[in-house]
Amino acid sequence: MAREPRCSASALAVALVVGVFASIATEVRSIGVCNGMIGDNLPSRTDVVQFYQSQGIGAMRIYAPDQETLRALDGTGIDLIMDVGNDNLAALASGPDAASAWVRDNVLPHPGVRIKYIAAGNEVPDAGTGSILPAMQNLNGALLAAGRGDIKVTTAIKMSVLASSSPPSEGAFKDAYMTEVARFLASTGAPLLANVYPYFAYIDNPSDIPLSYATFQPGTTTVGDNNGLTYTNLFDAMVDALYTAMEKAGSPAVPIVVSESGWPSDGGVGASIVNAQTYNQNLINHVGNGTPKRPGPLETYIFAMFNENLKEGHETENHFGLFNGPDKSPAYPINFNN
Repeated sequence: MAREPRCSASALAVALVVGVFASIATEVRSIGVCNGMIGDNLPSRTDVVQFYQSQGIGAMRIYAPDQETLRALDGTGIDLIMDVGNDNLAALASGPDAASAWVRDNVLPHPGVRIKYIAAGNEVPDAGTGSILPAMQNLNGALLAAGRGDIKVTTAIKMSVLASSSPPSEGAFKDAYMTEVARFLASTGAPLLANVYPYFAYIDNPSDIPLSYATFQPGTTTVGDNNGLTYTNLFDAMVDALYTAMEKAGSPAVPIVVSESGWPSDGGVGASIVNAQTYNQNLINHVGNGTPKRPGPLETYIFAMFNENLKEGHETENHFGLFNGPDKSPAYPINFNN
């Protein structure tokens, strides 16, 4: 369930800083929250699902097929992104039988769970990218054969899949496999999942990226693009660079789902309760409007529901949670109902 290290997006932001910042209108249709489980002080799976319901959160992402969580989700109406786990990707790519067995074990026993997307890989390292498309194809075939064609198969990427991203109209994939993935998604009607983190761009170059621009705050920064659009926050610029890349890959109709975005509340540069609360609340308020390139609600998942005390890597990785375990106390005030 551990996620791969994220890449810097500072190159995108640095070239985008030019002008005057405007206020952001708010309209939220729905937002999900990722359910990371790398901790020894977290509530039970059943308590977590009930907590999602009590907070009015209608969508969840999990990073592997956790059977206890799947049983707890049964009948709740909560939409689910379920990752296969990167460790399983090569096996699922090896042939249809492995994918059929995975669907048999992890999907069919849970007909009352609203599985919306299955993610064949999350920020897959370069050495494993060759497994993404065949795993997606095999899983899609297995779902269709099992009568579950309502579940869309996709993959979750990070910004390093782009060779160019600044300005957003220059977005382009750097490797051929992403063009193949994009075309497969277009053929099945599935979205591309993208983990979008302005935080990492900001900490890589805080002298050139205003905090206000990274956190959706009014300030003195706007971004002009070659296509005549104007950007008032880094998040929109990053998402629209991905949309441009999809267009160049011949798949303009494939939507983007932001499968992760968030800001840590402790542990490093720019990580504070104030900044985390500001970013995540403004994200909730903002995504109902979409982006300059694609207006309309943008399906988005905040990372993460709880602070995870056993995550490896930089200290900030332990502080992305909206809530603390095991008492479910808020890490800071947040309102999902704006």
